Amino acid sequence: MKPISPDVLALPTVSEVLDLPVLRRGKPRVIAGASGLDRRVRWVHVAEIADIAPLLSGGELVLTTGIALPDEPAELVRYVEELAAVGVCGVVVELVRRWRDRVPTALVDAAHRHDLPLVTLAEETKFVAVTEAVIARIRDAQLAELRATHAIHDTFTALTTSGAEPASVLREAARIVGHPVVLETLAHQMLAYDAAGQDPVALFSEWSERSRSVVQSGRTCYDPDQQWLTTVVGARGDDWGRLVVLCPQPPHRHVVVAERAASALAVNRLVNRDRESLERQTHRTLITELLAGDTDTADLAARAAGVGVPLDGPLVGIAVRPSTTTTLAPALETQQVLRDLAEATALAARKAKLPVLVGVVDDLTVRALVVLRAADADTVLTRLAADVRRSAGAHSLPVVVAVGSTVGSISGARRTLAEAAQVAEAALHVADGTREFHRLDDVRLRGLLHLLRGDERLTAFAERELGPILSNERLLDALRSLCQHGGNKSAAATAAHLSRTAYYAQLSRIEQLLGVSLDTPESLVSLHVALLAWDLESRT
Repeated sequence: MKPISPDVLALPTVSEVLDLPVLRRGKPRVIAGASGLDRRVRWVHVAEIADIAPLLSGGELVLTTGIALPDEPAELVRYVEELAAVGVCGVVVELVRRWRDRVPTALVDAAHRHDLPLVTLAEETKFVAVTEAVIARIRDAQLAELRATHAIHDTFTALTTSGAEPASVLREAARIVGHPVVLETLAHQMLAYDAAGQDPVALFSEWSERSRSVVQSGRTCYDPDQQWLTTVVGARGDDWGRLVVLCPQPPHRHVVVAERAASALAVNRLVNRDRESLERQTHRTLITELLAGDTDTADLAARAAGVGVPLDGPLVGIAVRPSTTTTLAPALETQQVLRDLAEATALAARKAKLPVLVGVVDDLTVRALVVLRAADADTVLTRLAADVRRSAGAHSLPVVVAVGSTVGSISGARRTLAEAAQVAEAALHVADGTREFHRLDDVRLRGLLHLLRGDERLTAFAERELGPILSNERLLDALRSLCQHGGNKSAAATAAHLSRTAYYAQLSRIEQLLGVSLDTPESLVSLHVALLAWDLESRT
């Protein structure tokens, strides 16, 4: 993927130049190099001498009558080779003075080999008029591009100064270019998008894999295979994302839109980061160091006390995170919501007269370390969690609130903070919506298996227990129903909407294939655990 060059901005192609009235009157005919007609014409140069190439710099359309060109085929071939080597975009030969009806075969063959457009004019043509027309065409196109660029700059300057959110920036970019626009992380995960009215499911399927195939080789690049225009998003030397415009070969204004949108997004992130209070920044730093576990605890305790949070009593970690991970577009917008949730958590703790460290440590979770002062900790934590959930509800963002185990001192802070985050992650799949907060006891077996997901030993266990029936979804459903009803075959058959005879036949087939008795409690428990682990792996 090559960087976008400003040298091709607003320049007409050879084909467009040939369509100008002044050249159409000369009856142009392309006799070689037709595949190069989309080359951009930077200038028009009238040249009769054969050794003109050293005086050219590329992008010229050469006009000639051929009167000073050599007769020898080898010299004509060298003439074409030299023009192609310097990047000439085409040669136009007037068939009036030197050659009456055709140009030499050597000239045609050489142009074919180098895909250099070779055009003949059957009628006498004023080359000065051609030059004037092409230069006027270039000037008018550049003026139009300048006006369009100015309007684009005005649009995105207004978005930047008004503090527009990423969704607004992407929506405006998609409106101007008329194509889908995507903001992704440098890890190729989609943060936000505007599909420009197209079907997002079809557009963004297997996004990460496709994105990884497009390697960035400059700040702004175009990949003709994927038809992706990409530009890096970041500021102050901190690049954090990439803006992608899904479009065919982009005109200059698309490049301007992508770059200005990227700038607006970078500024938005900087401003939002600066909006974070000094208190939250300090708390985030302390929590991050507590989680890292490589800083002296006495130093951390002193610094925490210095910001009004003496870590001198029982401590409990809290994690707050969005309870849905299914939508792509809100991912970036959630960052501001998390900052609001952090402030809401701090406010709720102050109302309960609980010292607390609160910070947004990553892009998914608010972390808090609460110093417990009340004897009835559960009542206090329930009230605090309820306040946080109400604040999230104001943003129409459901959240999971998780609490770690209570520890006696700062030395256990890392454990309770990590446990809270793990419980919050597990609760995404097993959460009871009636609970204000969740503990490790609440997520139980499903939560434990969720925390162990990806472990090769757990996967091997599930495959070993269920192997012969893994390809038979009907038998898996039958076993799942039996496990869910605690081994009660009659209730399981009813839930499966099968007659007892048909259902019992399925269970008999399972016993035959697995070589176990479903009446044995240990076998049923083992199969239930394996089935839960397999279902979890299948969802991830």
